[in-house]
Amino acid sequence: MNNAVFGFEVIFNHATLGILVANTEGNIVLANPFLLRQFGYTAEEIQGQKVEMLIPQRYAHRHVHHRERFHHHPHNRPMGMGMALYARRKDGSEFPVEISLGVYETPDGRYVVAFVSDISLRKQSEDALRELNAELEQKVADRTASLSRLVGQLEKQMKEIEQKDGELRKALQKEKDLNELKSRFVSMASHEFRTPLSTVLSSSYLISRYTATEEQPQREKHIQRIVSSVNLLTDILNDFLSVGKIEEGRILVRPATVNVETIIGSTIQELFELNKKNQRISYTHAGEPEALLDPALLKHIILNLLSNAIKFSPEGRAISVASEREGERLVIRVADEGRGISADDQAHLFERFFRGNNVSDIQGTGLGLHIVAKYTELMNGTIECRSELGKGTEFILTFQIPTSI
Repeated sequence: MNNAVFGFEVIFNHATLGILVANTEGNIVLANPFLLRQFGYTAEEIQGQKVEMLIPQRYAHRHVHHRERFHHHPHNRPMGMGMALYARRKDGSEFPVEISLGVYETPDGRYVVAFVSDISLRKQSEDALRELNAELEQKVADRTASLSRLVGQLEKQMKEIEQKDGELRKALQKEKDLNELKSRFVSMASHEFRTPLSTVLSSSYLISRYTATEEQPQREKHIQRIVSSVNLLTDILNDFLSVGKIEEGRILVRPATVNVETIIGSTIQELFELNKKNQRISYTHAGEPEALLDPALLKHIILNLLSNAIKFSPEGRAISVASEREGERLVIRVADEGRGISADDQAHLFERFFRGNNVSDIQGTGLGLHIVAKYTELMNGTIECRSELGKGTEFILTFQIPTSI
């Protein structure tokens, strides 16, 4: 056996895609082991049969016409460009395929070689990607609708202020503030949405490039990036919606007897996945754990302060939380060993859209601490910041706790 023949047999018998050889009458001459496994036939069952036995019955008649036309104008090409092709197994089940055709001449006549690839996994990935894209498009549409409603509410409020007869100076100042909020809102939204949306688009494209089973980790990585980006968009929108409600006075405080220790402890657990390498959050409580507060507002405050502590602290640094109930006063402290806040920045820390000079490398809207301060105020509390550049930051929340609603 010469090397060329040996090489052909090795490729034919050990190829990881189906190879089929047929004559000009459409009779199957040869089929490699991989193709036989694909379709569930033995070599004896398939040799000499028409190639249409491997095609779904509803396409077989049409395929005979295409085959005869191909033999009159033979050339190497992919089969069914732009079409969805399906093959039929011995048991009647169907699966999607890609087929490339090649023609070669021998002293015995002309033969056609078909290379058959099972693309079921790729089809499944494409279907999953389409579903994911549809979900993302719906979420973006929903968020956009929320933004439009918020802008509409702001515009309505501006018109109402314009119509007021009394307290002209106060009304004009309010109008100015709302105009500034709207402008900053549009500017911030367009800027903050760009990065996560770009991540969604790039990851969606890259997912479509990974078609093999062993590339599932790469697909999972990009799916996680998409999920994280969608969550980031949700957080940004929630901040904008919260500010809108605060400005309109639509935040209702619903006090209830809550277990402060339980709320803070569960919030710390929720943020566990956000911790950087070797970051640990310690928590202690002293005194009576129950207090009369709005549980939703309290949880939002703790989530924001702890998220900031995690973001602005390097790996391996400690974050501590302490709460203490003493009589009708509840004090909560959240401290980190991060980059700290300058004295100049502390003077503007709780203003809308304010971001410190040393955090430009970390994504954010500048609304989180503004919302925290407003929520604290609504629950009859105060917030204090103690910080020094390079030495960390501590926020101290003090609530006056009523004995009953």
